[in-house]
Amino acid sequence: MASGMDAAGALAIFAATSFFAMLTCVQTAGGDNYTFMKDAVQAPPVSYYDYIIVGGGTAGCPLAATLSQRFRVLLLERGGSPYDDERIGNMTRFADTLSDTSPSSPAQRFVSEDGVVNSRPRVLGGGSCINAGFYTRASDEYLRGLGWDLEATTAAYRWVEDVVAFQPELGPWQSALERGLLEAGIAPQNGFTFDHLAGTKVGGSIFDAEGRRHTAADLLRYARADGLDLLLRARVAKILFNVRAGRRPVARGVVFHDSEGQMHKAYLNNGGGNEIILSAGAMGSPQLLMLSGVGPAEHLRSFGITLVLNQSAVGQGMSDNPMNAIYVPSPSPVEVSLIQVVGITDVGSYIEGASGANWGIRRSGSGGDSDSHHRNFGMFSPQTGQLATVPPKQRTPEAIARAAEAMSQLDDTAFRGGFILEKILGPLSTGHLELRNRNPDDNPSVTFNYFAHPEDLRRCVAGVAVIERVIQSKAFVNFTYPYFSVEALLNMTAGFPVNLRPRHDNDSTSLEQFCKDTVMTIWHYHGGCQVNRVVDTEYRVIGVDALRVIDGSTFNASPGTNPQATVMMLGRYMGVKIQNERLGAEGLGRRNL
Repeated sequence: MASGMDAAGALAIFAATSFFAMLTCVQTAGGDNYTFMKDAVQAPPVSYYDYIIVGGGTAGCPLAATLSQRFRVLLLERGGSPYDDERIGNMTRFADTLSDTSPSSPAQRFVSEDGVVNSRPRVLGGGSCINAGFYTRASDEYLRGLGWDLEATTAAYRWVEDVVAFQPELGPWQSALERGLLEAGIAPQNGFTFDHLAGTKVGGSIFDAEGRRHTAADLLRYARADGLDLLLRARVAKILFNVRAGRRPVARGVVFHDSEGQMHKAYLNNGGGNEIILSAGAMGSPQLLMLSGVGPAEHLRSFGITLVLNQSAVGQGMSDNPMNAIYVPSPSPVEVSLIQVVGITDVGSYIEGASGANWGIRRSGSGGDSDSHHRNFGMFSPQTGQLATVPPKQRTPEAIARAAEAMSQLDDTAFRGGFILEKILGPLSTGHLELRNRNPDDNPSVTFNYFAHPEDLRRCVAGVAVIERVIQSKAFVNFTYPYFSVEALLNMTAGFPVNLRPRHDNDSTSLEQFCKDTVMTIWHYHGGCQVNRVVDTEYRVIGVDALRVIDGSTFNASPGTNPQATVMMLGRYMGVKIQNERLGAEGLGRRNL
């Protein structure tokens, strides 16, 4: 029995990390009524709008929907529609998007200078299409700290939740995680709630009861069709400014290219309140500012970019909440689950988990065909992914073929188990973003400096200690092997090729080293256009007129346990605020939207 379990443990290493393949987009069928949505090749050479929003993602969609109620809005999205991509709409094909490294893939892969594999969205709906679906609000303390009105933010959250948020039904593994967290001292039991409350809770999900994903793109159902033009595969090259000596630069339009390479220009209509708004995310918004001449002068000049405004803070303050996980192989069958339960600890970390007997194992052949050509291992795939069996630097065609063949022979029981993960709040460690070239389609260079601040490392160690207590709890006894010690689980997890960072021999004895060696992303990176550094508290770019940034790049810290709810809320919140302030200035009074 022990030797059999050794074999099972070894096989589990191949499969464990494919949990992260589940963090992809599954979108409910829809979009047929979006008469305002078209491909950018159909755009005129020149057009005029009251608002031009760059980025149809988690913030851009609700922002555009709101502003379209009163104004003429252009929404430019560099990716395609989630409603046209069968892989996005079908949960059983979740792994295919991450395995797709083509220029049209919904997920654009990058590796930070820290050696951590990451991804950024390239699809209408943005990050809400490549995450684990967990929906939870930020704390009131966080909202007050940003100066946001609590009544207005609550209304904006509810506007979002009416379309995309649901109460999940827990299976046995998630229920055991919930009880294990309580047994580990993460109290009180808060039940199901969208609110950020210390203790253990069941959060919301953007997956409905049928397992269909609802993303920020669904919020465009609120849009006024005559008020919005949405262009897909529209790649914005730069912002156009009016620059006159002795005056502040004024944003006046954008240049973008369609999928056939044709150039288009969109300008703001005449009017003091009309604006360009960047909602291109923590990678895209600072990158586009730099490409447009707003950023560190010497850095821009090194690429031959004409300087519009010397703003050294653009690209600074980049942070990514480090995630560390422990894989727990199970002797019992477990349900396929994404993030549903969270433990909000008092040690500065959040504990979550996901499980599945068939992570990344999808046989697309008929008649049970399971050869390597018909078996998709998602993020654990040899071809690509954050947690592949073949380390990125060793992914030669021969190595990939050998790994795929070996994995195709594995029994499905080797893939049975779950991940318990911890993500630290904040974080306090920060880095920076820089251009690699002048191509807006290419990823910029980004450094997050994981665990550079000692408090971040302390929080990680404390979070891993909580995970250990959960694994050893009575609640989890049916989902752990009695002779798999926590030390063995740490060693197993440390052996996964999760990143490009060096390994050390003391990972199982030093939790500090384990945190550093096995750090991964949970896609919660932010910064680059931070409030009071690049933008003011109204999200206007400091030193420039008619230009705002409204997205996660403005955050100094990640909101709550998972940011997507707050990013969607921010788009709605600021849309309502901008509209009401402008209507007030025009003497039309405040409106309920």
